Amino acid sequence: MSTPPQSSSTTPSSPPAAATARPPGGDKAVLRIGAREAQRLKERFVTRATAVFYARCALLALGLGSVLLPSWQGAFALHGAGPWVVLALATMSALVCQSFAAHPVQGRRVMFVTLLLDLSILFLLVARSGGVSSPAMPAQLLFTIFFALLFPNPVAIVPPLLLLPASILVGPLRLATGALPPLSEQVLQLAWLAALNGVAVYVMVYLTSREEKQTREILELERSLGRLALVEERNRLARDIHDGLGASLSGVIIQAEYLMTLTKKDLDLHSEVKELKTGAEEAIDEVRRAVSMWRDDFQLVPQLENMCMTYTARHKLPIELVVSGAPFECAEEQELTLFRILQECLTNIAKHAAPSKVRVDVRFEPVRIGMDIVDDGRGFDVTKTPRNHYGLINMRERARKANGEVQIDSSPGKGTAVRLVVRPLPRTRAATTEA
Repeated sequence: MSTPPQSSSTTPSSPPAAATARPPGGDKAVLRIGAREAQRLKERFVTRATAVFYARCALLALGLGSVLLPSWQGAFALHGAGPWVVLALATMSALVCQSFAAHPVQGRRVMFVTLLLDLSILFLLVARSGGVSSPAMPAQLLFTIFFALLFPNPVAIVPPLLLLPASILVGPLRLATGALPPLSEQVLQLAWLAALNGVAVYVMVYLTSREEKQTREILELERSLGRLALVEERNRLARDIHDGLGASLSGVIIQAEYLMTLTKKDLDLHSEVKELKTGAEEAIDEVRRAVSMWRDDFQLVPQLENMCMTYTARHKLPIELVVSGAPFECAEEQELTLFRILQECLTNIAKHAAPSKVRVDVRFEPVRIGMDIVDDGRGFDVTKTPRNHYGLINMRERARKANGEVQIDSSPGKGTAVRLVVRPLPRTRAATTEA
């Protein structure tokens, strides 16, 4: 006499901490988003680098005027061939920097080094023309903006800020009049420039943070829209399959039941029709399960209970199902793997084992989910699997793909034990919708 499936399952709870680890290899969607974010950051850097290049061209034009116009030469103390060499070096630096701007690895490095070179040239110019009172000193603010634009990092803006105290410590530098400005006046000028630098850095940091926040919101909205579109498509397919294929299979079952009443005298034909009806019932069960998966309504323990009751009713298998521990949700693929392996085992038992009892133990533990399917049937030699029979291979592949492993112990005349262990992964749910 068959024993109805029994379950000691409890109300589902939250998954354990171990179940919140990311699956090996990462999530493909997350990787795609990460690649797009990297591309966006690269494009932003190239755009800003181009803007800085045009600003450097403007500074080079002013430098050219400083070496050509006599009055500007006197103001900056530029004499001889040295200024021309420095101007040529700064021009080459700007061109090289722009040519490397789009390089994925060297672009930022070349930009940082060339900006340091330009900053060194500015320091020499300031040192020759009056320190903090130099006409070139306001250009320091531009370099602070350049560094903040291209390298939004507190450490990256240190070099242009160091030019402020260095402008006082360059030594007793005299103006064109030969007089040193009073120290108080230099400190006031330095404080004014420091305040302007602070305002510039704050504005750049604020704008950059706002841009990053808006970008993150757009990416999150894009992900939400993608999930919503996926759910809508899954729901549409679920409705179509349920209303189309499900209705057709229901019709086959009804017709098979009618034919069974007409073929009672022909036992062979009656058996064939009964098998047809059983196949149609199993097919419609698969359709319902597929619909529940697409609608994100698949619950592992009830599905396992239903599977055991179905095989008990249809195949007269004496199945006892015992669930221990507090059930929790894991990744959909893992839940489906547990279900499919149980289905494969019960199908093999019904076809080949002829057992007197079957016991299914499902254990929910803090760091894993275990399932043992044990029968006392005919058993088989696991080392002699027939060719073109892939049931055992499929079970092992399913388990491996679901972050688990399966062990099969059997020998002729001593029954079979299939032991599956799965390390749980988090379940990702998308908000459902009805189109």
